[in-house]
Amino acid sequence: MENVSLGMSASRIFINKVFGWMFVALGISALCALLFASSPALLGEFMTKTADAKTHLSGLGWLVMFAPLIFVLIMSFGYESLSDLSMTLLFIAFAAVNGISLSFVLLAYTTGSIIGCFTGAAAMFGIMAILGWTTKKDLTSWGSLLLQALIGIIVVMLINMFLQSHMLDYIISIVGVVVFTALTAYDVQKLKNMAYGNDKKASVMGALALYLDFINLFLFILRLFGVSSSKD
Repeated sequence: MENVSLGMSASRIFINKVFGWMFVALGISALCALLFASSPALLGEFMTKTADAKTHLSGLGWLVMFAPLIFVLIMSFGYESLSDLSMTLLFIAFAAVNGISLSFVLLAYTTGSIIGCFTGAAAMFGIMAILGWTTKKDLTSWGSLLLQALIGIIVVMLINMFLQSHMLDYIISIVGVVVFTALTAYDVQKLKNMAYGNDKKASVMGALALYLDFINLFLFILRLFGVSSSKD
């Protein structure tokens, strides 16, 4: 009985650190997104105009768009070799760069729809996080299914970049909301069962997983219900 109590205590310590790092990262991303979205001068560093006067991402802009993926890969594959400090700094840099890339999203949608979709995503994330923590059902079997669904989403999104199908985009967004809603419960339960206590690297990687769950849930909800700023 004492061992069970100690295990639950370790789980709570660990999950508190995970959520603590996740909220820090969300705060950094929100600050960077707002800073760049409200500053044409800063945002202009990532944009360029072509001869036909159309605005496109510059080389630096494309780098910022793909940099978050690079950070995730470095943190994932370098987990064993990276120090606690290196992992923490990479996570903070990831959150900042991802916030800059999200500034383009803030400009594409109205403020009201962004706030509404963010609130909806936060509510859904919170409910599923509580479910993942409290449920007695083993969600391990969800892992492979959700991974396959996630790979499928990525592949179809790449295909739709060429097809430009609005119907397919709508379907992708619905599936994306379902997948990342389920992933939230799955990841929280997985982190609860890991119970690494004070392991800093593990808590940062756990925060990265939940951060990605929340951000992607928010973005897919925004794709479904967000109002384009061009309609103002």
